[in-house]
Amino acid sequence: MIKQTLYFGSPAYLSLRSKQLVIRLPEVEKNETVPETFKEGAVATRAVEDIGLVILDHQQITVTQGLLTALLENNVAVIHCNNTHHPVGMMLNLDGHTLQAQRFKAQIEASEPLKKQLWQQTVVAKIENQMALLASLGKEVKKMEFLARSVKSGDADNCEARAAVYYWGALFSDYIPSFVRGREEMPPNNLLNYGYTILRAAVARALVGSGLLPTLGIFHRNQYNAYCLADDVMEPYRPFVDKAVLACVQKGEDVADLSKDVKSQLLSVLSQDTLFEKARSPLMVGLTKTTASLSDCFEGKRRKIIYPILHAAA
Repeated sequence: MIKQTLYFGSPAYLSLRSKQLVIRLPEVEKNETVPETFKEGAVATRAVEDIGLVILDHQQITVTQGLLTALLENNVAVIHCNNTHHPVGMMLNLDGHTLQAQRFKAQIEASEPLKKQLWQQTVVAKIENQMALLASLGKEVKKMEFLARSVKSGDADNCEARAAVYYWGALFSDYIPSFVRGREEMPPNNLLNYGYTILRAAVARALVGSGLLPTLGIFHRNQYNAYCLADDVMEPYRPFVDKAVLACVQKGEDVADLSKDVKSQLLSVLSQDTLFEKARSPLMVGLTKTTASLSDCFEGKRRKIIYPILHAAA
């Protein structure tokens, strides 16, 4: 079952009652002109076991310790945003799988050749999804096809970066001819950054749920990065965020502003249908398929990671 993503962008009291997340709105409760019957009806609940991500995007949100504990026990990723509405922190379960110790051991002991093969598969999947998105726009993709076929173990020839140069030069060219991809560059980079941060959190949650350490990557290595493996695994999923951002641009949204409507469109990426080996799954469910298959690769049970296939009409 697909897990819910709950976004809170206004003042709220969040607590726990009978395994339910209870949502109270202080602006309603403190308003003396509002009838008591309406105040009682304004209280909403959500089953904790049905939640996957909680995004706290307001400085006047109060969360009880009991609720935080229940969320983490149910492998819910809790994302905290700063006063500029950008995610700055995340809380994850420390005990996400019954065979966690066994899977940690297999992951830590994974050989370098295996990790290079897994990164090769990851890069190929990413380039193919980028290529599918460009093809849906009528863009020339022969170079991308060549690069996808040319990826070697460990991506020794850096095909990922070469594909990125062509991809970003073509993706927004019909709407923003001067677009350059970079965290601090012009919009819609702000939308891409936001979408990637949410995706990264969802990937980290799936990794923990599959008994893996998000810190130990197969390619990304940085002593200051606690989510190297999440950064690896999310690569083939990035084009799904790109597609959502492109849709915002095509609709003429004000991409300079991370409005609630734009955020809603980016958050919906997690629930959109994706194709996995002829079977469709919501992206959030697909992440679990990917991370479970990666765990199997570490344990020698399979040789290939399961990644989604991007279709323009998906």
